[in-house]
Amino acid sequence: MRSGDRRPADLESLLDLATPWCLRVVATLRIADHIGGGLARIDELATATGCDAGALHDVLAHLAARGVFTEDSHGRFSLNTAAEELRARSADLDLDGLGGRFAQAWTTLLAFVRTGEPGYDAVFGRPFWEDLEANPALAAAFDEMMGPAGHGTPDAALTLADEWDEIRTVVDVGGGTGAMLAQLLRRHTEIRGTLVDLPGTVARAASVFEEAGVADRATTVGQSFFDPLPAGADLYLLRKVLNDWPDRETVAILHRCAEAARPDGRVVILGGVTPKGVPRGITIEMVLLGGRTNTITEFRSMAAEAGLSIVASARQANGQFLVECQPI
Repeated sequence: MRSGDRRPADLESLLDLATPWCLRVVATLRIADHIGGGLARIDELATATGCDAGALHDVLAHLAARGVFTEDSHGRFSLNTAAEELRARSADLDLDGLGGRFAQAWTTLLAFVRTGEPGYDAVFGRPFWEDLEANPALAAAFDEMMGPAGHGTPDAALTLADEWDEIRTVVDVGGGTGAMLAQLLRRHTEIRGTLVDLPGTVARAASVFEEAGVADRATTVGQSFFDPLPAGADLYLLRKVLNDWPDRETVAILHRCAEAARPDGRVVILGGVTPKGVPRGITIEMVLLGGRTNTITEFRSMAAEAGLSIVASARQANGQFLVECQPI
């Protein structure tokens, strides 16, 4: 095999559907928690979870054969390193919660490939964002996943073309519960920030700002970013927003940023745009939402349609690709 050649794909492993679904089932049932709490025998676990003992035994034995859990003796299980990791991620994989929505959304992949449109509503009865709006518990779980508890504390070390010397006000557009804005305000103590997201989401931002010690410099606006944005700020930030939307909606969001930023503001994009030459791939945002990630070349024409011109683009020290625009 020549240097740089990939090993042949193990097609049987790639086709395995049993293992990922078994993992999600035991995560939903919190089997690892029960074992960690002292239950070991399959009859005990089945009683505690209200399951059929034989079926549950089959699932756990399948996972143990693949290195998740240890079957110490027939029908008696213990945790191993992989099971402990699964235990820590149970909430993310719970089929009764947001994880279940994500997992089942992949069954609509064929519809997405055929049409370019998400098929989420065919499974759940309404599009993804409407589903969250109709299910407050799911919406709260989504906000938590997008915040520090899920994706970790955002890196606010962003390098701008003209640095931050002239920036005094920032609007974080679609910024969730404010994790990124909080870190920006901590890093740049001279600026004030406004968080824009849906009312239920920004209502959960107060504790984020309090913990960061920036509550006195942060305000919230509960609205859609398809409506006119607070105008006159120095910088409008779109972080991990554009990749959630098809091209038409991306242009609409950029247009709102452009009109709010005129005449002298800037619009900064993190996520949804890649440099030329980055390989394409499928993501959950595409399947859930019909979202797109565009190359910088594709994005340039979309930005122009929205009333923006690209003034800088660069890979940041943390690996993020940042695009900076100004109103035309």
